[in-house]
Amino acid sequence: MNIFVTGKPGEGKTRIIQRTMKSLDETGLKAGGIYCPEIRVDSQRVGFEIIDLETKQKGILAHVNQHDGPRVGRYRVNLQDLENIGVKAINRALRSADYIVIDEVGPMELCSKRVREAVLNAVESPKPVLGVIHYRLRNPIISQIKSRDDTVVYEVTIENRNNLHNILFEKIMREVERHKL
Repeated sequence: MNIFVTGKPGEGKTRIIQRTMKSLDETGLKAGGIYCPEIRVDSQRVGFEIIDLETKQKGILAHVNQHDGPRVGRYRVNLQDLENIGVKAINRALRSADYIVIDEVGPMELCSKRVREAVLNAVESPKPVLGVIHYRLRNPIISQIKSRDDTVVYEVTIENRNNLHNILFEKIMREVERHKL
């Protein structure tokens, strides 16, 4: 089961993933994968970190001051950290985590062929995937993920954002229990 949230910027997608992970953590389930929080300087977003949820290794996913790498908007993607941290984190999660977190499947992450392969391996695995999928991006990988029978995509809205984490928590718990049988 692959469970993704999507929505417009600022709707609370990452917060929902964080709240879901916190509840799952309290049950003893082990998360693996990647988390990509914003980097802010004086309340201005200047980039994104990439964090391996298991090892806590951090790197720069993209930054306005990054000198090389693919350009996405005003940022340049740091392919070295994306692949060295992101791909390894997803692959490790496939082996050792109870569920896989991918925050997010978007234009920055999809700049790397190795990340695209790791994401597809994750969604094709029997482990539950909890992730964020870019709202408007038209990409064959995103279309492939969304069209899978075992994928559910929830759009985050003002009306559901305060309770959606509970729905995601229940779905992942059921899926993990189903695989333990």
